[in-house]
This record gives sequence, C-alpha cells and structure tokens, in this order.
Amino acid sequence: MTVILAADDFDLSEEAPAKINLALHVTGQRADGYHLLDMLVTFARHGDRLGFRASAHDEFSLSGRFSPLLAEASAGGNLVLRARDLLRQAAHDAGFEAPPVHIHLEKNLPVASGIGGGSADAAATLRGLTRLWGFPLPADTATAIALRLGADVPMCLVSRPLIARGIGEAIELLPDFPSFAMVLGNPLVSVSTPEVFRMLTRKDNPPFALPLQATNNRMQWIGTIERLRNDLEPPARALCNEIATLSQLIESQGALATRMSGSGATCFGLFDHLEQATAAAAALHSLRPDWYFQATETIKGDA
Repeated sequence: MTVILAADDFDLSEEAPAKINLALHVTGQRADGYHLLDMLVTFARHGDRLGFRASAHDEFSLSGRFSPLLAEASAGGNLVLRARDLLRQAAHDAGFEAPPVHIHLEKNLPVASGIGGGSADAAATLRGLTRLWGFPLPADTATAIALRLGADVPMCLVSRPLIARGIGEAIELLPDFPSFAMVLGNPLVSVSTPEVFRMLTRKDNPPFALPLQATNNRMQWIGTIERLRNDLEPPARALCNEIATLSQLIESQGALATRMSGSGATCFGLFDHLEQATAAAAALHSLRPDWYFQATETIKGDA
C-alpha cells in the first residue's frame, strides 16, 4: 500500500508563501540581459509546504494537487534540491555537519504561474534545513545562496511585504504594510517568461513613485496600487487570451483592484474581507471548475 505523506508528518515544516507582485515596473536592462525592475511585493498565507527530517540517505518526496507536474524534476534536480546542496556545501565550508535529509514538498501552487512557487520552495528549504541542521547561516551567505538560486529567492527568504529593485536583490521591507483579503486565480495555462520579456515594447519605464510617508491604511494602499502597473501584463495577455478573461471574472466578483502577478498567468483580486474573497473564489470555481481559484489573506508587514 502506498503511503501518502504530508509536511506535518515530518520533524519540522516550513511554509512557502505565494509571492504576489502587486506592481512591477520594468525600468531597464543590464548588459548581461537581466532586466531591472521595481516591484511592490507581498506574500499570501496560502502556498506550498515543506517537511524535513533526518534520514539514512537524501530523499525527496512530493504530494499536493500540482505535484505530478514536478515528478520528473524530482529525479533530475529542482530548486529545492539545489538549495539543499548549496546550503550543505556552505555548512561544510563553515565546519558544520549537514547529514542526509528527507525533504517533502506539498505542491499546492500552480507551477510556473508568476507567484514564485519554485523560489518560495527554495527559500523555505534554506530556512528549514538551517533549523534541522542547527546551522547558524550568516545573512550575507544566505543572500548569496539565494541569488544563486534565482532573483526571486532573496525576497521569498524574507516572505514579508517589501519593495524590490534591481534584479530583485535590493530589498526594502515595509513594516507598516497592511494585510489584504485576496483571491488568486490561474487558468492553468503556461506562459513563457522569456517570451513575455521579449515582447516588451519599452524597457525604460519610470521607477515607482510611492507615498513618502508610510501608512498601514488599506484603502490608501489600494489607491496607490491602482496607480501602479505590471508592465508584463500587456505582453502576457497577448500570449495568453485566458488572462484577460480571468481578470474580468475576478473583477466581476466585486474586487477592489485586479492585476496579474509576475509574468503570469496568475491574477489576483483584492477584497474588503476574507469572507467576500471566500465567496468570490467559490463562485469563480463554479463558473470555471477547470481553473485554479484560492481565497487567502496576505501577511502583514509586522507579522
């Protein structure tokens, strides 16, 4: 009989919150091809979960709605396994033991969907293994490892509301940022991130113009978010017609603001209360049971 594991079955677990780009401005491009971005980022209380425990040899297992899409990656290596290997090397270099470990990933988020699933999983792996191994990972080493794993991983390592600039490495935390009720939606259609960037008509957009004084007022922030943009949304919509339909469906449920996250195809709607978001997600699921919808709340800046 096959035993289906869950993160709670392990010695310790780590949440891997979905990363939500409330706004994303493309402000330039480096000589090496990396795009320069200004991003207003928050994190949802819904996401993947990882479990960790000591093992006689390294193991990696999967569960969750979207785990079949990662089954092949588990054999050939993915961001979780790369994070494990890089952290183990850093531990050995510092004279610490990093014995074999069984890592279990509950894949609850759609794959390659613009909400940082893989990056969040890698960041959670770094957090979980430093606890399991008792390795006091220096902040600069953590940042260096995170950047080697991907431009989104440093902000996922923080998993708190922030502004990220450059390629994502210049992070400014927003301690007063409020929590939002939110619906996440995805048509379960993949969108090529390189193709989205290739189709940009302009790569030198102005950087963010945010209020000078920090505020925790939700409605003021919603007004600010509406004045900002996701510069990747127009090309993503051109590549994937479902994004426009998805956005319209979420908006029709009374969302205060609606936008695509990252390079898509996930869109989000902000709502007054979690009860409204939950009702909206249920209605959307009835309309499109073949798509992904999830009601959640985002993490406060001082959480």
